[in-house]
Amino acid sequence: MDWSFQLYSARNFLPWDKVLKLLGSLGYAQVEGYGGVYDDPKAFRAELDKNKLAMPTGHFSIEALETDFDGVRRIADALGIKLLVCPYLVAEARPADAAGWRGFGERLAKVGETAKKAGYGFAWHNHDFEFKALPDGSIPQEHILSSAPDIGWEMDVAWVVRGGADPVPWIERYGSRIVAAHVKDIAKPGQGLDEDGWSDVGHGTIDWSKLTKVLRERSSARYFIMEQDNPNDIERFARRSIEAAQTF
Repeated sequence: MDWSFQLYSARNFLPWDKVLKLLGSLGYAQVEGYGGVYDDPKAFRAELDKNKLAMPTGHFSIEALETDFDGVRRIADALGIKLLVCPYLVAEARPADAAGWRGFGERLAKVGETAKKAGYGFAWHNHDFEFKALPDGSIPQEHILSSAPDIGWEMDVAWVVRGGADPVPWIERYGSRIVAAHVKDIAKPGQGLDEDGWSDVGHGTIDWSKLTKVLRERSSARYFIMEQDNPNDIERFARRSIEAAQTF
């Protein structure tokens, strides 16, 4: 399997040329982009090529996708991105009820139509807030996916768990929609205190050997992307995570 790496994990360990050299040397074949690497896409692509890394997926804000799709397309084409992913909705913009979340899903559906016409895949990436029940008991993620029936889902499994949900039923229900997975781990009690409670993949509380099997068998995930939101040692995180992943 070609393991990918979300570059957001390395934002505090620049310069990028050293980060990419490290990832290539550890055996990663792919990386996932985010806003911090899009300033000079052609130069960044040259560094990717130098280290035999591909960037098939990339995160783009809802604002960029809705108001500057041509700009998104130029970045994606320069870097080789085929799957555009909307990663987040800031707290003050999050709806408070089911109708609001359905409306947000409709916005994503429109972006998805634009992306499809331009030849790209499109997906939504979850955090934990999409799994917090609304006053009527419904779950925002259900409204997003039902209101945007043709978009994909980049499932951040650890955020699903932090949102209080079991990922397996969600994989079983929406597997055909899951086009990528963020492979992230939650620290054991008392550990990861300076890393926002995250851990190296395979060294935390999530049963990744089971979940990668479920995702391979029951989802459409083509990309498995390592991520740690706040590692204190990028070399250790990247190395231990891919070593563990090779046993899954």
